[in-house]
Amino acid sequence: MKRDWSIIFLAGILEIGWVIGLNHSYNWWTWGLTLFAIYFSMHLLIIGSKRLPVGTTYAVFTGMGTSGTVILEILVFGEAFQLTKVLLILLLVCGVIGLLTITGSNEKEGGQA
Repeated sequence: MKRDWSIIFLAGILEIGWVIGLNHSYNWWTWGLTLFAIYFSMHLLIIGSKRLPVGTTYAVFTGMGTSGTVILEILVFGEAFQLTKVLLILLLVCGVIGLLTITGSNEKEGGQA
């Protein structure tokens, strides 16, 4: 189970990479890295979600990608800091953590998530 979540986490990191790559690629090398990240993030998402609930897995994957992309754009690429944006990212992260908590407790009880 932990291995599957580790795979999803790695897929989310690669998603951040390819989303940023779509905006900042400028030559064949950076486009190649972007295509690599697209392929392997989706591949890892499929592998990781085979034994995990698909809805929760996808929420974690997209939540990581969204929040990570926004944070990196602010910290690394100089996008303007907006408090509203940060608060909405925190709300998104709380929702993902809530889904993980409910999924984890439901699986321990033997229920279906």
